[in-house]
Parts: sequence; C-alpha cells; structure tokens
Amino acid sequence: MKSLYVYADKKGAGSLVVTLGLMQLLKKELVRVAFFRPIVLESQDYDIEFITRYFSLEQPKESCYGFTLQEAQHIIATTSQEHLYELLIEKFKKLENDYDFVLCEGIYSDFFANIVELDINIEIAKNFGSAAVGIIAAKGQSKNELEDRFKLQQESLRRGGVERIATIFNRAEQADTAELLKMGERVYVIEEVAELATLGIADLMENLRLEKVVFGQSDYVRKIENIKVAASSLDNFLDHIEQNDLVIVPGDRSDIVLGVLGAYHSKRFESISAIIFSNNLLPHPNIQKIIDGLEGITLPIFLAKEDTFTTAKKLLEIEPKIRLQDKRKISTALGVFSRCVDTEILARRIRIAKSDVVTPQMFEYKLFELAKREKKKIVLPEAHDLRVLEAAQIAISRGIADIVFLANPQEFKAFWQQHGFELAKAEVVDYKAEGFLKIFASKLYELRKDKGMSYEQACDAVTHVNYFATMMVYMGYADGMVSGATHSTAETVRPALQIVKTEAGVDVVSSIFFMCLPTRVAVFGDCAIVQDPTPSELASIAVLSAKNAKKFGIEPKVALISYSSGESGSGAAVEKVKEAAKILKQKAPDLEAEGPIQFDAAFDAEVAKKKLPDSKIAGKANVFIFPDLNTGNTTYKAVQRSSGAVAIGPILQGLKKPINDLSRGALVKDIVNTIAITAIQAQEER
Repeated sequence: MKSLYVYADKKGAGSLVVTLGLMQLLKKELVRVAFFRPIVLESQDYDIEFITRYFSLEQPKESCYGFTLQEAQHIIATTSQEHLYELLIEKFKKLENDYDFVLCEGIYSDFFANIVELDINIEIAKNFGSAAVGIIAAKGQSKNELEDRFKLQQESLRRGGVERIATIFNRAEQADTAELLKMGERVYVIEEVAELATLGIADLMENLRLEKVVFGQSDYVRKIENIKVAASSLDNFLDHIEQNDLVIVPGDRSDIVLGVLGAYHSKRFESISAIIFSNNLLPHPNIQKIIDGLEGITLPIFLAKEDTFTTAKKLLEIEPKIRLQDKRKISTALGVFSRCVDTEILARRIRIAKSDVVTPQMFEYKLFELAKREKKKIVLPEAHDLRVLEAAQIAISRGIADIVFLANPQEFKAFWQQHGFELAKAEVVDYKAEGFLKIFASKLYELRKDKGMSYEQACDAVTHVNYFATMMVYMGYADGMVSGATHSTAETVRPALQIVKTEAGVDVVSSIFFMCLPTRVAVFGDCAIVQDPTPSELASIAVLSAKNAKKFGIEPKVALISYSSGESGSGAAVEKVKEAAKILKQKAPDLEAEGPIQFDAAFDAEVAKKKLPDSKIAGKANVFIFPDLNTGNTTYKAVQRSSGAVAIGPILQGLKKPINDLSRGALVKDIVNTIAITAIQAQEER
C-alpha cells in the first residue's frame, strides 16, 4: 500500500486532528511522504498550508491538490464524473511514483450531495487504489444517528470495494464513548477536547476587522474560553470575570476599562485573555495614557468597528482552528490522537515498509514514544523563563513527563496565566519553604562535610534553585532535572557532581549530542564537558556514548576521531587515540569500534573505500568520539550550522541519576527534546 485516504462526512468533524496524527504516524517510518487533497474549496487551502509547513514537506504547493470545488463541479457538469476521476488519477499517480507514500485528505461528503449519486470520497479512494479512514462528526448527534451513519459508511465502503482501515468518531461526548466502541472492529473514539474547541486570538484576527491597540507576537496563541460583555456596573461585572475571558466593552466606559485592567494586574482575580473596544470607540486620551504607562503589559487590546452585540454575535460564529504558531493546540491534538487511536495496529494495517533512513522528525517521535512508555517526573528549576514554560506545557499535553516547577505557587500561577499558558497540571514546589530547606540542608551537609562544607554553607547552597532541584532528584522527589536556559553549564553540573555523583566504574562525567541530520542520526561525544580526556577517560566516554545510542534505538558503530586514519599518522594526539582504542577493546570487546580514524573516513562511505577499505566501521560510523573538547565542540557546531542538523544536547552521561544541561540559547523544541531524553534516562534502574 502506498496511499491512504482520510475523509469526513460533514463539516465540523475536526478532520485536521486526524490528518495531523496520521501524517505523524507516516513520517515516523518514512522520509518522502506527500500530501494530496483531490478537491479543495479554493486554491489557498488551510489544511495544505498547515500540513506542508508543519511537517516541512518538500513538495510543490501546486501538486498538493487536484481541483477547486468550483473547477470539479464544472468538469462534472460539462463532461462527466468519470472524466474528473481520470484527471485526478493522473495527478495522484505522479505523486505516488515520486514519493514513498501519499496521504490524501478528502472534501466533506455533503458538499457533493446534490451533484453526485455516490459518495465522491469513496469513488476517488477506489480510483486511487487507496484504503480509507473515515471520520464521523459526533458532536451534537444522538447514539442512534451515529450508529446509522456508521453503518451507512461501512456499507458504502464495502460496495465501493475500498478497504476500511479505521472509522474514527471525532468530537464525541464522553458518555457515548463506551457504546460507540462497541459498534465494531477498527472503531476509535476521540472525545471532544475543550482545548481544541477553544477560540484563539488568531481566530479573532482572521474573522473580525480588528485594529490592534496593544499587541505582541506571543499573543497570537492566547486562548479564549468565555466571552463577557460589559453591560453592568463595574462592581457587578468584576464578580463574573473568569480565567481566559475575552471582555467586550465600549471604549468610553472608562470605569470598566480601568477596572478590568486593574483586575488583570491583580493577583486576586483570574487572568483575562484580551479586551475588545466596541463601537469604534477608543478610551479617553487620559485613560489611554494610563494604558500606555502600564509597564510590561502583556494583555492584547483591540478596537472593533461594530457595536457590542454585533461583535459578540460574530465571535460566537467563528470556527476555531489549529494554527502553526499554537504549539499548545498542536501538541494537544497529537496527544489526543495517539491516546485514543492504537497507532501500532493502524501502522500494521497500513503495512508501512520501513527503511534505514531516520529523519529528525522520526527521531523526535521515537523520543516521545519512549518517554511515554513509563512516565517520569522531571523538575525544571527555571520557572520564570517563558521558553521553559512553553516546553513544559508541550511535555504535559503530549504525555512525555510529569513536570515540577520551583516557585511560589500563587505567584507562579499568576505568572503563567498572565502569559496565556496552561500549566494547572504541573506540580509547583516552593523552594523557599522552610521544611524542604531544613531537610535538604541537613542531607547536603552530611554529603559534603568531609569536603569542608559547613552546615551554614549547606543552608545557603540549597536556597539556589539548581542545588534545590538536584537534591530533589537525589532524594527521590523527582526522577530527573533539566536546567541551563538561564544558568551556565557550571551552575547546572556542579551540584550534580557534588550530590548525585558518578555511576560505579565510570571514569568521568561526559556528554553527548544527538545530531539529527536529514537522513540519519549520529551521536557526538564529548562536546561540552571534558576538556582533555586521558586515554582511559576517552574509552569510558566511548562506552557510555555507545550505551546511550543503543538506548535510543541506534545500533552503535563507534569511531574514535583523530587527524589520521589507521597507521597513517603519528604524534602525541594520535597516540592518545590509539591507546584509547586499546583500552576500549578491553572494556567492551563486543563493541564495534575503529580508531584512530578521520571524520570523513568514518562518515562517508566513498572516502572510507580509499582510506580504510577493510574497516567494518569506516563510512558507517554513527557514534563519533572526539579526542578533546576543542575538537568536539567545534565539530558539532560546524556540522549543525553548515548542514542544518538538529543538535539535541548536551546530554550528560555517567551520573547516577539524570541531570541535563541546556544551552542558554535553547529553543522551545530543544527543551522539549531534552525533557523527553531525561525522562527516558530515568526509566533505567540505577
């Protein structure tokens, strides 16, 4: 099978959630996956734009669809329905020949109900030779109605000769789930998720003619749970403010405007999402001065041309979308799909042929799946870095890990709410609480007194978030720690070395980077910690790096890198690597390794044929061990910047418990991946 056809019976089925989940499933196993919509409403199609950009599909936009709805209707009217299928097959087959797999997304069946006799999606799927995943819109439907529609879809697919891979009831009521699952085999139920049905600021801006009064780029992803019209007195209106409200108020209601802004900045009120001034009325200039003078205001404010009633009515008619910039909604959608649909069984039904190629997306997916198998608790000490908050939100919604923040609980809640995050499921520990400080200080003093640490110094140390978080891991309150977004490597690693310490038999704590290249993943070590390892330490780094590679699904082939290959060179640096290779052979006799070897000979098969033709590792290496920090750090950055590789790390290795360091320039994605890796490291008994 080289294609799959997914379609919904009517509008409002939430088909993008299913398409998103299916594309991720396919991209987990295959590199070249194409996306095709036979018929779209208009040439600028939202789902095509979303899927191609999110999954970085290298596919020309014009090849992503067959015809617009108007063009398709014209072809049927002027020639025949069969001619439409012939033209679509021609476009589809070109994609099928050029790509490993084609995921097709159909148009809503009811768009053609008055034009064609049979369901056009089933007819197209049949002509493409595709199996199908049918989506049934369950929201607002009775059980009897859903059962009838399911039977009709089953029969239509059977009569059309199209294999049914699965039927997904989407946006179902929780009370109906058990009954829907009894309807037959290959049935899955995705319940209505409030997060996905919630409006966002971007939805407002797309559907309403709004003028920005106060707005920042991060405001696009704010969500709106309720719409409140300010029609009463300020005293009464404030009683009704709830979290993530959108407040609509004419700009000349100065009392409401000031009261709402005051409530937004108060820790005693829930945090609203936005304000819309209706009736094309801005506040009085003196009120505007107050707004302009509010330092660090993060609340988006808009001006609407229409009156309050018309604005509110239009808001209620907007259909929320999943948007590229809204990582929270995307992670929620992917999370609910993988939770409700058995993707392993689905993959077997689709009969995906695996290849040896591993893309960054495949590797990231694997990380998330491994982390979810046995969820661990990860502590994040840097609770006021917005990147860390966003990463934590993604980790929670994707089920990667349970998250612990160090902060004052009340202040932290006000902070994340004010910035539009949803972190109610995160645990918050007050690192200034006297009880914890006494326990941790006593234990730290006991651990370090032989090294000259006084009790007073221990008390002072545990007031620092990295020491506190490390003590949490050491004493079992958390399974791992990720820090470094705002702290130096030394500030993250020093407490780990003093408290957690190294595993038995490990010479030195080191690090690796997972270098996700376009078609393969390599392990680089050490590029962050050990400046000038001895031959014994270099061998130890190689053993640990190979062990970690295997843990993450990479069968290790180790290359000990030098400026010469085999016996071709000499010098102190080469001799160090030769000695390390001998020690490595003694420490891990079954490990496939080669050294000394130059990077190009280790990496490139063509070069390997010339320099080391008899080597089993040359040209096939995937674990690269560098002779010193200067070489390792320079190489990983050169590869990252010149090839566009995704560098995940540094990942610390050799500690008894997982503590990992971030770059201070880390992106949200880097932090999410590091949380996942830390959680996977914590799954191993130590």
